[in-house]
Amino acid sequence: VQLQASGGGTVQAGGSLRLSCAASGLTFSSYTMGWFRQAPGKEREFVASISYIITYYAEFVKGRFTISRDNARNTVYLQLNSLKPEDTAVYYCAAERGRVLSTPDYWGQGTLVTVSS
Repeated sequence: VQLQASGGGTVQAGGSLRLSCAASGLTFSSYTMGWFRQAPGKEREFVASISYIITYYAEFVKGRFTISRDNARNTVYLQLNSLKPEDTAVYYCAAERGRVLSTPDYWGQGTLVTVSS
């Protein structure tokens, strides 16, 4: 199984980015997909997840980030809007078989998002 994350970069506060995670080697539609992030010196934290139709978001990203998936392309996306400097982190794609994302079965390699003030 491979989860290939991409789309990170450096943006100014208030800007936007779209992260993508292409999955291979698994039955994509059977997995809940999601994103975590880890800021420098902090623990990894949950950002968002999407099962077949249900989405969950961390409180700190509600209204700013949107998660979506394309089962035909085996890809999950995370649209990041209204970015803040505190959103700076490495963003990791994750997959867990079933309806929730609590203890991921697989992790991607991470993509760095840097938000400048």
